[in-house]
Amino acid sequence: MSKVFSSGRALSVAEVAQWDVVTDVAIVGFGAAGSCAAIEARKAGARVDIFEVASAPGGSASWSGGEVYVGGSGGTEIQRQHGFTDATEDLQRYLMMSGGPAADKDRVTLYANNAADHFEWLGAQGVPFKGTYLPGKWIEPTTDDTLIWSGNEKAWPFSAQAKPAPRGHTVQFTGWGGGKLFMEKLCARAMELGVTAHYDSRAVCLITDSSGAVKGLVIRKAGENIFVQARHGVILCAGGFITNREMVARYAPEALRCEQLVTGGNDDGSGIRMGISVGATTLNMHEFFATLPFFPPESLIKGIFVNERSQRFINEDTYHGRVAHYVLRQPNGRVWLLVDNDIFGRPMIQPNITIAAVGETWEEIEAELELEPGSLVETVNEFNRHAAEGKDPYLHKSAEWLRPLVTPPFAALSYCPGDIEGHAFTLGGLATKPTGEVLDADGQPIAGLYAAGRTACGLPRWGEGYSSGMSLGDSTFFGRQAGLSAAALVAND
Repeated sequence: MSKVFSSGRALSVAEVAQWDVVTDVAIVGFGAAGSCAAIEARKAGARVDIFEVASAPGGSASWSGGEVYVGGSGGTEIQRQHGFTDATEDLQRYLMMSGGPAADKDRVTLYANNAADHFEWLGAQGVPFKGTYLPGKWIEPTTDDTLIWSGNEKAWPFSAQAKPAPRGHTVQFTGWGGGKLFMEKLCARAMELGVTAHYDSRAVCLITDSSGAVKGLVIRKAGENIFVQARHGVILCAGGFITNREMVARYAPEALRCEQLVTGGNDDGSGIRMGISVGATTLNMHEFFATLPFFPPESLIKGIFVNERSQRFINEDTYHGRVAHYVLRQPNGRVWLLVDNDIFGRPMIQPNITIAAVGETWEEIEAELELEPGSLVETVNEFNRHAAEGKDPYLHKSAEWLRPLVTPPFAALSYCPGDIEGHAFTLGGLATKPTGEVLDADGQPIAGLYAAGRTACGLPRWGEGYSSGMSLGDSTFFGRQAGLSAAALVAND
């Protein structure tokens, strides 16, 4: 019987009888980060073997909208074509705000200075971008247009500190799920360059020498253990840990409130656990992306969210993930979206949403929701008074989305537990340098170990500041950095 290994415990090189695969760089995970790491390492002359637990490449990125969050340097060519300038300083300031309390200035600076060039690099690998601009507010465009507003750029408080510009750049694909095409192109490029791909191959543990340096890993395939020597490094690109509910309960228990897992199915935390097993430290393991079906239709953005105290708590024109985090932490989870007849609609993603109350007056809505008498009426009346003047002095909702709620019948859409399905994936991961080296508790690199994508704690590290396209932008860019770092050792041989 083959020996059973665990991602939580590294194997000593002394226990390896023979190497079944010998390579320069071994990559775990053939998704966005892994494919870009492989491309760069291979172009630098390294032999690259990539191990994917699924039967095909693509990872969770294949299930995404195919957006990358890029800009700066005055704007990408597509931003400039449509009249948008985007100073690197504005992109950097926005990314620092988006990163929240734990934003990594060095990482942000490197990305902001190179994001526009990175977009050109993606195109050079074969990822197609039509080059057209799609105005409006979108969760994910269903057209094949490129440039969209994909985050908090035009919403307070971000708009008050960084000049807004649309930075979501979406692959040319009609319908939902452009990430599939995006990843097909990147993975095909890696294969064209001579990367050796191993499918149905689960990485089960790292292999280290007596100094703690990573020398390879154990792969489980077809019931057998395969010992892989990585002469110049292992790059962990195995995704996050949203499917490992034990890890979620331990590190990010609030994410358990979101029933829908945003994943290709293999974000089980094994990459993070392997890093921890050799002394790596982690960052922001409590953080997660979350969203709730809120729009489209975009008319719903003109409604107002209230809690059981009849209080508004968020400017509804902000990014849907930011809205979700505010909704999830309201007292007793009791939240409703108030609308009138002019803007009423059912969220396209969950059209069976519970309508908690309907009435000809706000007093009737208030009574049906069993709120303190007079409280909801006062909130709505004050909102209406300011909205009629194009103002929102408390939460700073943009005038573009302000209108009084005065046309009956009125309704309250329920965002209470059990009435709405949340979607989530994790943002925490291994601590790394911007160049990909995994760090120990003292902030020192662990020899031979690199990480990128959701296995690492990258640019998107605060759920309240997330923007669509950040994960793909982060994974592809910092995957490249990890690949270059590992391959640099080959060049020095």
